[in-house]
Amino acid sequence: MQKVTNKARQHKYMLLHNFYNPEDIVAFDIETTGFAAETTNLYLIGCAYYENNEWVITQWFNNDGISEREIIIDFFQFISRFKYIFNYNGDGFDIPYLCKKVSFLSLEYSFEKIESIDLYKLIRGFKDTLHLDNLKQKSIEKFLGINRLDKYSGGDLIKVYQDYVKTPNEIGKQLLLQHNYEDLEGLIYCSSLLAYVKFKAGCFAVKKMSVRDNRLLFSLILEYPLPKRITIGLNDIIITGHQLEATINVPIISDELKFFFDNYKEYYYLPAEDMAVHKSVASFVDKDYRVQAKKETCYQKHKGHYITQIDSGILSGYKRCYKDKESYIELVDSFLQDLDMLNAYARHILSHIF
Repeated sequence: MQKVTNKARQHKYMLLHNFYNPEDIVAFDIETTGFAAETTNLYLIGCAYYENNEWVITQWFNNDGISEREIIIDFFQFISRFKYIFNYNGDGFDIPYLCKKVSFLSLEYSFEKIESIDLYKLIRGFKDTLHLDNLKQKSIEKFLGINRLDKYSGGDLIKVYQDYVKTPNEIGKQLLLQHNYEDLEGLIYCSSLLAYVKFKAGCFAVKKMSVRDNRLLFSLILEYPLPKRITIGLNDIIITGHQLEATINVPIISDELKFFFDNYKEYYYLPAEDMAVHKSVASFVDKDYRVQAKKETCYQKHKGHYITQIDSGILSGYKRCYKDKESYIELVDSFLQDLDMLNAYARHILSHIF
């Protein structure tokens, strides 16, 4: 077994330590000669961690083809001090593979005491939003403008490793270590995409609001910088964002809409006026001009200016008809001057559009 430690090349996208306490998190990646743990070799485990204000990479290399046990033991002892283990599709491959190896080698290690953070699982829902062709790590690195020195795939390097074990040579060793090293660097680079996850989760605040061309504009200040500009939309709502700023652009409609009361049994419907009134008031109306209200007729109409909530929303809203899923908020001072309500609306809209 050989253990190699090097500093990572620091890059503006190496932001993982901004999302988590750097002392709590370690990134990892493994290299194998195939997918089935029982019949293939684990030949390299790499870890990236934050130390003295910079990223460092340690690699455990099964240089003789028989050191799986040793590198697994060293790896698990090393990660025991961390709370989170960061990975790319590690839940799908790396972690199950290592668990099977541990069992096969009759070792007593597991990932039970460390929480996996699988970047692939967190960002796969953003594939279309970010206009990615696929979700391969190298594709995401390219999207972020990261260029690798390593030009090999994991599959390409299987024969390189097998040849190396038979005839050790420095060139083969460097090819194997470089690929894993750049996988780890790339993983840390790609962590900047967590900003989109945080954006969707509502990690922002409404800075100001304005009206322009019959549209309501929410200006947002973000907690985490978006590495690439995004523009997404739904129902003529447009969201744009880049770095620490974003906007939500919502059309204002001027219309007569209906506000439906929930407790329809307490209301009468007045057909002549096309409105519902509470029974305490309707008792003064001739019985010939009132009927018991139904869910569909228990409303009052109101002309005003509105913005959509997409669905039932955060407030009891106005609708065009009872069965509509889409509801609207009237643009009145009680809403426009309530910063908490504006933030709640922005988060509601953002979560739906993402």
